[in-house]
Amino acid sequence: MDYLTPKEIVKHLDKYIVGQGDAKKAVAIALRNRYRRKQLSQELQEEIFPKNIIMIGPTGVGKTEIARRLAKLVNAPFIKIEATKFTEVGYVGRDVESIIRDLVETSIRMVKTAKREKVLKQAEKGVEDRLIDIIMPLPTKSKTSKNPLELLFGTDANASDTDGQEQDFQNKVVRVKEQREILRNKLKRLELEEELIEIEVQDNTTPTLEIFSGSGMEEMGINFQDMLGGILPKKSKKKKLPIKEAKKILLQQEADKLIDMDEVVSAAINAAEQEGIVFLDEIDKIALQERGHGPDVSRGGVQRDILPIVEGSTVMTKHGPVKTDHILFIAAGAFHTSKPSDLIPELQGRFPIRVELQSLTKDDFKQILTEPKNSLIKQYTALLETEGIKIDFIEDAISTIAEIGSTVNAQTENIGARRLHTILEKLLEDLFYDAPEIDHKNIVIDKKFVEDKLNNIVQDQDLSRYIL
Repeated sequence: MDYLTPKEIVKHLDKYIVGQGDAKKAVAIALRNRYRRKQLSQELQEEIFPKNIIMIGPTGVGKTEIARRLAKLVNAPFIKIEATKFTEVGYVGRDVESIIRDLVETSIRMVKTAKREKVLKQAEKGVEDRLIDIIMPLPTKSKTSKNPLELLFGTDANASDTDGQEQDFQNKVVRVKEQREILRNKLKRLELEEELIEIEVQDNTTPTLEIFSGSGMEEMGINFQDMLGGILPKKSKKKKLPIKEAKKILLQQEADKLIDMDEVVSAAINAAEQEGIVFLDEIDKIALQERGHGPDVSRGGVQRDILPIVEGSTVMTKHGPVKTDHILFIAAGAFHTSKPSDLIPELQGRFPIRVELQSLTKDDFKQILTEPKNSLIKQYTALLETEGIKIDFIEDAISTIAEIGSTVNAQTENIGARRLHTILEKLLEDLFYDAPEIDHKNIVIDKKFVEDKLNNIVQDQDLSRYIL
């Protein structure tokens, strides 16, 4: 994190998101402040809280993408959640504390994946041994019952026979060990990948009980297997698979044996508390508006429930208590019919940083089509290349697509960059459909090609409302 200065963070975000400099700057500062806080004494660390952010702007301008890319950059636990999913405690629906429970589950998956990668080499050795044991197990001694007279008088009448059997057994073990080494070499050379073997896999169809209540526990789900611990053995079932498929399952099983889950949970809770990022979308939909009737459960109540989590509280999860004091909350909303001041004052105070994202212009659309690391033109070109078709977008075609996107957004609903997906899908629809049978593998897409495909739809506003 020490090399990720705010400017470096913005530079990284520029690879994926066009424009929106103010929003990028705000999240970059928030992220760097986390690093700065960790350099302070423990006592002072506890006193410094993250400055939460509200992003204001229409849909499709990059609000979610900024938060997601930011979390990915520093490998932080991240969850995107819609504020409209929740209801006030006491009413049917999800309660806001499930945000933190979901964040912890995400964090556990991340930590477990990282730990699994560290023990991968060791686990691969275990998989090899398991496969050899399944295909060619070592011989075991057969249990023979002793003569009752031998037990009574302590004599062994068949001592010479026993010695002979022992020698035969040892010779058999030596032969099997040699064959196992040959088998090991074959496995290493991947000569047996398609051979079928039978392995035991855990049966994950264990029934769980969902609790529905207003106490914040509605989705914890009680697993009867966990409740009864060792009383009930874990259910498993046998499965026949090719060795190459069996390897994946066995690798996961062997890696999990080498991972200490208590350590994983402890590290995951710490990561969620100190580095977690919650993206709270559609916050404008729960903003209070002037209404002529009584209290609105789905708005004011949800705000009051979100407040303690954002302020800092302890949420109980099935993995233990989680403190929310240092989790970074990034809220976002279009605020078309409401404004940030419609939120309750206490919640406004917990989101001190507000940034406005700009609507996208024709020039922005041109950049989105070509410049980002995962630009739309690159995506569609790569998809068609799988069929052996090379498409080349001429500059004037890209300008025309950007202009159409800007025009349709102005004439109908402004859905931002998502409009380009719709336009490109319509533009390349026939190519995608006919691709496997097309003989001409080099196709140039110019202005005329775009106009022929889309002009009729753009000019007919009623039609563009339904198609573009």
